[in-house]
This record gives sequence, structure tokens and C-alpha cells, in this order.
Amino acid sequence: MRNNPLATVRNLGILAHVDAGKTTVTERILYATGTTHKRGEVHDGTTVTDFDPQERDRGITIFAAAVSCDWDGHRINLIDTPGHVDFADEVERSLRVLDGAVAVFDAVAGVEPQSESVWRQADRHGVPRIAFVNKMDRAGADLDAAVASIRDRLHPAPLVVQLPIGAEGGFTGVVDLVRMRALTWTDDGDAVDGAPVPDDLREEARRRRRLLEEAVAELHPGALEEFCDSGALRTGTLAAALRDLTRGGDGVVVLCGSAYRNRGVEPLLDAVTAYLPSPLDVPPVRGTGDDGTAQQRPADPAAPFTALAFKVNATATGRLTYLRVYSGTIGKGDTVWDATAGRGERIGRILRVQADRHAQLDRAVAGDIVAVVGLKSARAGSTLCAPDAPLLLEPPGVAEPVVSVAVEAVRGTDTGRLASALARLAEEDPSLTVRTDPETGQTVLSGMGELHLEVAVEKIRRDHGLGINVGRPRVSHRETVGRGVSGFVFRHVKQDGGAGQFAHVVLDVEPLDAESGTGPGFEFRSSVVGGSVPQEYVRAVEAGCRDALAEGPLAGHPVTGLRVTLTDGRTHVKDSSDTAFRTAGRLGLREALRACAMVLLEPVAEVTVTVPEDAVGGVLGDLSARRGRVTGSATRAGATAVTATVPLAELFGYATRLRSRTQGRGTFTARPTGYAPASVTAPLR
Repeated sequence: MRNNPLATVRNLGILAHVDAGKTTVTERILYATGTTHKRGEVHDGTTVTDFDPQERDRGITIFAAAVSCDWDGHRINLIDTPGHVDFADEVERSLRVLDGAVAVFDAVAGVEPQSESVWRQADRHGVPRIAFVNKMDRAGADLDAAVASIRDRLHPAPLVVQLPIGAEGGFTGVVDLVRMRALTWTDDGDAVDGAPVPDDLREEARRRRRLLEEAVAELHPGALEEFCDSGALRTGTLAAALRDLTRGGDGVVVLCGSAYRNRGVEPLLDAVTAYLPSPLDVPPVRGTGDDGTAQQRPADPAAPFTALAFKVNATATGRLTYLRVYSGTIGKGDTVWDATAGRGERIGRILRVQADRHAQLDRAVAGDIVAVVGLKSARAGSTLCAPDAPLLLEPPGVAEPVVSVAVEAVRGTDTGRLASALARLAEEDPSLTVRTDPETGQTVLSGMGELHLEVAVEKIRRDHGLGINVGRPRVSHRETVGRGVSGFVFRHVKQDGGAGQFAHVVLDVEPLDAESGTGPGFEFRSSVVGGSVPQEYVRAVEAGCRDALAEGPLAGHPVTGLRVTLTDGRTHVKDSSDTAFRTAGRLGLREALRACAMVLLEPVAEVTVTVPEDAVGGVLGDLSARRGRVTGSATRAGATAVTATVPLAELFGYATRLRSRTQGRGTFTARPTGYAPASVTAPLR
């Protein structure tokens, strides 16, 4: 395996809360590896990965950007992901194709709300991580406090492998606890060769090395055996155990540094190559074959070609489709099978991606992350495979939009161009949806938040030169069952010449979550006995019930959080059919919902507001006025972080209000946490 070229490939993402320093870490990695010869700065708008004009104007990452670099004989394919919650779907699609990740944390703030969200996303995908505590040069930076917040809020086993040299503005380097050597950097950010541990840190370094060995021995059987035999761990044993624990998800290696001052980047790269897995170290990708059976494909260039499209960039000159190649090999001009769309496609060009710059390749092999030109039907989540060995991979999940705005072209003659631009937007970003309101005839654009929609509208204005009027943001409500009904009888009979339709169903409707009545989703059951409703008609009733969920009885919002049980029914020898029972399911559930006590739901978000201590009172009063429910607070470094659950509709314009109340010193973050009963009586549409 060591001689296999795939063993030297690392596909990783940079994950973090907004402003934790992800993009700066990426820029310093590119600089340290010689990929760039000038350090890009976010505040100057000179970064490689934040190349979109909006990213440079706003100073945040909006679109996941892929870059490649080489370090110590390894090829590193790196994706810089957004940190703002509105772009969590970009993170989701990126994590789906990554083998490992670097989670970046602020040394002052520790674990922040979006840090927690992306960590949970990585947990769901089983992506091994190492942690990098950034901004060690800031006032109030505290590695131990940051590690404690990682342990308390994220619940991994943090394995700290470095000890800072100096604090805050005096931070100059780290002690490598694995090899027991000091690594320092000059004021210009140049690394100084490893040196002995400074005398004043020697005892502390030994103590922390001992703590590291004990923590590793508790988690790793091989290390435990050596630790019990000799009372210590050799460097090779410790490094091998750290690698095993990281790749198995049983521990998280923690490093520290200051990316802005270029301190700690080289050890981070060494940790990436030493501890994070290669494509050979992760399980073979699994999918569904043509015959419906589960199959898997190994990371082998000689295996049948299999790839997942995780990003599409539709430009005026053509479509760029970003692929993670899981198995096999493709070359320029090859024909592949789009298993999702069920059609063949031809690969025009293959490109090695460097954010907005590209280098042409003759072929791509298993383990590569590349972009291809020439695919017409592929979308984010599409599976591409060898025509003679079809395989369908599970696509990344798409979050449900929670905020909508009405959009229209300023000039009536631009309506067609606007429709085309919106279609291209939805093609690039599956979390954006476009629909026409059946009552008003307006075009409605829906997304994950205010910023998400602002970026989308601005992209249309810039890229297409269109004038657009945008309506006030509206949240997407849902309806659910507060109190259900039992034994609801519905009879569908239709006779208008020829074959008739007959279906008789008896339904029980109840909240899916009996305690709160707001459980997510929909569940269908059948308790029919004696064959009064044949099984094929039971499936038709379920399909009809799902059709009925599109519009609820309160105000036409989608219905969620209910369980429907088919308890009885009757059929007709001639007039019963799938169509009749599907219609009975749809119309019967609609009537049953009208008989239920329905509850209007609105999206809610967990908000963390960080303000100076003297502004806490005003902030608490404002949150209360916005129907917020305070769930906790914590004080650190002279600031108070207040956590509350607030209806999403009340957060429109909150950033401006908060800045006004705190003289510009307050900040807040919000992440959607689901739906809760609305306290308004008139549902918004």
C-alpha cells in the first residue's frame, strides 16, 4: 500500500465558524507549499479561494472553493468551505466527497455555534478531523480554554500535541509534544529549524507529554500495552496511535497557531499528511446497481469508473462540473453514464482546479477531485459511472429552504432573462428553489436565510446585468396536527360512464410526536386485517396521503409531523383501482385534517449574541420583544454571550438593530433548529 500513489493523496476540507480564519489558513497552506508566492489577505480582497467579487466585498467565504497543492511528497486536494450558516448546504456537499477535515477554532471564542453545526455535519458523514486552534496571538487567547470548549460542546477526546511558546502578542511558536522539540517563527513568518525545548517550558512540556500518553493509552489497545510495560510511549508508537485514533474517529489531534502571522502552518500540514486518511484508508464507496443490489467500488484506478458530482458552476462560457472520483479512470473525450439522469455524457476537458484558475489534465484517477467540461445534464449530487458498470451513489442531502422573497424584473422585457438567470442559480445551488405563487403569480425565490438570498439576487444583478425588484423576506411556515381524529371515514365514489371509481377508507390521524405535537416528517401505517384493503391499494392510499401533505387546511402551508393509520376499508369488485384509492387517500386526509385541531409552525433559530457586559440588559429586552427565549449566557474576556431561541421571522434586520444598541460592538450568529408553534394568529403566506 505504501507504494500505491493513492496513499499520498489527502482530500480534506477546512471547516469552521465564520471569521475563525478558515480562508487565511487556506491561503497560508498555499503559500507554505509554494503554490502561491504571495500571502493573500481576506481584508485586502487578495485571497485565492475567495475569488468571487461578493466574497471579496463582504470578507466572507460564500462558495466552496477547491485548490490543490503538494507537501512532503503528498498531493493535497483542499476545499475551503463557507462558515456562515446560510451556506451550510455548500459544506454538506463538500463533506460528502472528503476523506478528512481540519476544524479551525478561534483561540479566544473557542467553539462557536456554526463550529458546532459543521462538526455535527462531519460526524454524520464519518469524516475524520484534526483541530487547529487559530489566532493564538490575539488578546485573551487561551489554548486550554478552547480545548475545554471542544471537549464540553463537541464531546470528542481532544489529544493536544502542542504547547504554545509565549502568549497573546508574544506567541512565537510551539513545542511539539510528540517529538519533544521547539518550533518557532520569525516576525516575517519564516520557520526556524527545530530546537530543544526551552528550559522554562521543559517541565511543563514533560507534564503535558505525560498527559498525552495517558490519554492515548486509554483509547488505543496497542499503546496501552506498551504504556503498561514501560510506563511511557515511544515516539513512533505515539504517532502511530494518534493516526489510528484520528482515522477511526476515536480522538481528535489538536494543534495551535496563528495563520495570519504564518505561525503553526507547517506543523499543521505535517499533521494532515501523518494523521488524516488517504483514499485507501476509507471504506469503499457504496451504491446501488442496476439490479437494485448494494455494491461497492474500491479506490482503484483499474476498477470501473465511479464519481460523484458535488458542485456545478454554470458560466457564460459553459458548465464546470466538480467531481470526486472514487474508482476507475477517465480521460479527455471518454463517454460516461449519468446514472441519475439515465443518459450518456462525453467528457470534453478535465481540469485541475485552483479556485478560479485551472490546469488541463489528460486524465483523472481514483482519489482525484477535478472539474470537467462538457456535461449537459449532471447536477450536484449526480452519479457518473462507466456505461458498462452502472452504479448509483446516494446524493448529498438538500436542506429545506426557510426564507422566501418575491422577485421581478424592473423592465417587463427582461422577464425571460430573469427566468433563465434564476434557473441557472438553482442549477448551481440546489438549496435555492424557484416557484410561481399560484395566487399572486409572483416568482418566489427561497433559500436558507437573508444573506443567502441577498447573495443570490446580487449575483443575478452582477452576472446578468439585470435590474430586479425584491419583496420583503417571508419565512416558510408549516402546519401540523395538534389533536388528531380517530376512525375518520371517507368514501370515494365516481360514476360518469364507463368504469367507475370506488374506494372506502377509514383513517386515524395523530401527531407524530405525541408529547409536543411538532415531530418532523410523516409516517404511514396500516392496521387493516382480513384483507379488506389489498396491499397494492394500501400503497396507493399512502401515496394519496403524501399528495395531501402539500397544502394544509389553515393557510395552504405544507403539513408535517403527523402519523396516518389506515384502519379499515372496503373495495368494489369492478370499480376499485389504484387510482381510486390514491384519490381516496388524498381527499380523505384533506377532510380529516379539517376535522383535526391544527397548529401553525414557524422556523426558529438558536441565536448567540456576543456583547459588552454593559449592553446585556438592552439585548435581553430586545430578544424578549422578538419573542425570544433565553437559554443561557456565559462571560469571557470582558464580553457576554447570550444564547436564545428566536423565531426566524423576528431576526430580519436584527444585525442593524444590534449594532445600534451596542455602538457597533455587538455581534450575533444564528442557526436554524427546526420549527415551533407560531404565536401569530394570521399565517403569513
